[in-house]
Amino acid sequence: MKIGSRIKELRTFQKIKLNALAELAGISRVFLSDIERDNKIPSFETLERIAKALGVELDAFFSPSPIDPSLHNLIIAAKKLTPEQRELLMKLIETISKE
Repeated sequence: MKIGSRIKELRTFQKIKLNALAELAGISRVFLSDIERDNKIPSFETLERIAKALGVELDAFFSPSPIDPSLHNLIIAAKKLTPEQRELLMKLIETISKE
């Protein structure tokens, strides 16, 4: 998948309008549209701003399969936990999923 297509996929999944994302990222609507259609290649700085506006990490643009951005952020947060905290979180998830 091309990066522009992935940006569009994440944007539409979050139900964010093109104009809104462009404004949040500080770029023009036309430029964002060109990026999403893979007609323009964004700079690293622009990619960072788009990722921040979408609330995802940069690697979300390169993920081979769609992932719910909230799950992606949960994974990022879990990576920062201590092993003991991860174990407690896993027990909590197991308890919740049994209900």
